Order: sequence, then structure tokens, then C-alpha cells
Amino acid sequence: MAKKSRRVRSSVPQAPKAVRATRTRPSLAPKEVAKDVDFRQEYHYVVEDLKRIAIIAAALLALVIILSFVIA
Repeated sequence: MAKKSRRVRSSVPQAPKAVRATRTRPSLAPKEVAKDVDFRQEYHYVVEDLKRIAIIAAALLALVIILSFVIA
């Protein structure tokens, strides 16, 4: 059985503390302009990885199907 806590709980809820709001200053740095990105050139390796994953998944699925006939 768990040990009871001896800490006394107060029945009076405490008021929330006041939070001081601060104003943010506008940035003095120049705003960056969005650059056009060629995703095909940036992520050329992703297609190769997806093909490799698909081949491994198909091989594992075929292995599971073959084992289901052999074991059963």
C-alpha cells in the first residue's frame, strides 16, 4: 500500500501572478528573400532510397508468404 503524504493542502486557491508584457522591437536585419530550390537536385538520393526500401519490403513480404505455406 502506498504511503500517505503528510503535506497539508490549503483550501484557498491562490491568485495567478501578474505577467509583465513586453513589446518587441522590429528587427533591424534585412528580411531574407525566399530562394527557389530545385528539390529534384537537392533530394536526388531519396528516390534511390525509396526504391531500395520497396525492394526490401517486397522481398520480406514474399518471404512471409512462403514461410506461411511451409510452416502451416
